[in-house]
Amino acid sequence: MNEAREQQRSDAIRIAATVIGLSLTLLLLWVTRTLVLTVFLGILFALAVSAGADRLQRWRIPRGLAAPLIVFTFIGLVAAFGSWIGPTVREQTTELRTKLPEAFEKLEQWVLSRGGGVIATITGFGDDAAPRAAAGAASTADSARAGADTGIAGVVRDSSRGTAPSPGLATPVPTTLRDRLLAQIGGAGRYLLHLLGSTLEVLASIVLVIFLAIYLAIEPSTYRRGILYLVPRSSRARAEEVLSAVAVTLRKWLVTQLVAMIVIGVVTTVVLMSLKVRAAVPLGILAGLLEFVPTLGPILSSLPAIAMGFVDSPQKALAVAIAYIGIQFLENHLLIPILMKQGVNLPPALTIVMQALMAIIFGVLGLLVAVPLLAAIVIAVKLLPNNESPSGVAPATKV
Repeated sequence: MNEAREQQRSDAIRIAATVIGLSLTLLLLWVTRTLVLTVFLGILFALAVSAGADRLQRWRIPRGLAAPLIVFTFIGLVAAFGSWIGPTVREQTTELRTKLPEAFEKLEQWVLSRGGGVIATITGFGDDAAPRAAAGAASTADSARAGADTGIAGVVRDSSRGTAPSPGLATPVPTTLRDRLLAQIGGAGRYLLHLLGSTLEVLASIVLVIFLAIYLAIEPSTYRRGILYLVPRSSRARAEEVLSAVAVTLRKWLVTQLVAMIVIGVVTTVVLMSLKVRAAVPLGILAGLLEFVPTLGPILSSLPAIAMGFVDSPQKALAVAIAYIGIQFLENHLLIPILMKQGVNLPPALTIVMQALMAIIFGVLGLLVAVPLLAAIVIAVKLLPNNESPSGVAPATKV
């Protein structure tokens, strides 16, 4: 009886210690979440740098020299390209900033000219067109009467752009799509700045990722052995196979994404220039950068380009939309299968849910690491419970 009680007491203590330890671990991960995600990004880029260092090592270049050479050569190429294309990007970015509100205003007028319908219901700016016009006319009449009586002219704005404040009245809430869009952009900008923190914090994260990539690529075996020491001796062989499979898949994913970003950026810029869309260069660069965020990135990059097409005509906007759809179709069915011949299949619905969840919990940084983190989890879950060989991982679609 005493032995049974002692066993129950030891089991209860063990369970309590496990729960407390797990709770403290989760709390520590939450407090240091930004650092953890930044380290994951560093590991991700270190895998690509390590692959390049392996190739240079075959040419008898030491890894201690090869890894920083790859990283700083890449940074130098990016800086040189930025200096070369910088004036064009600044000029066209200024044009994009000034023309984009005009483009959305023309989009509103185009929808209203066709009676609203489904598009007006979705966007929400068709229902208040008539009241807004009536309010604009009433405001114009009141301002005119006030100017005749007092000799002071009221401020009158074009009724198509919304009502203007009369003297002594509060500023009205923006009613046009353009005003609402600008208000939302301002709020989103403040929210984004809140997520990213100060410039110093962002620069520190970039420096941390760079040096993590260098040091991890110089001696990857040291850190791999350190991780394996945390695993029971009987499971180390299997854990090493899983780590190798995860590393290979993440390396393929990252290299594929970098190549896809360059190709999509160049192709999008050329297509937009051929369609004579304004600010084609910054829109192409935006498409290339957002390519790093699968599924959501291409959709987000297409919206300002389609809006810029409306500056000229709805037909051009339609042509831009078709061009973006065609580029993504060719990428998913031609470019990605060629670049990534082996990897892991990620269900699209699961990918979108993971991206949304990581973005809500961790912000922009969580969105960046959502897909590679999901790929690593899928491989670990797939390989750990059974004896399946890592070489048997299914051929990958775009992840």
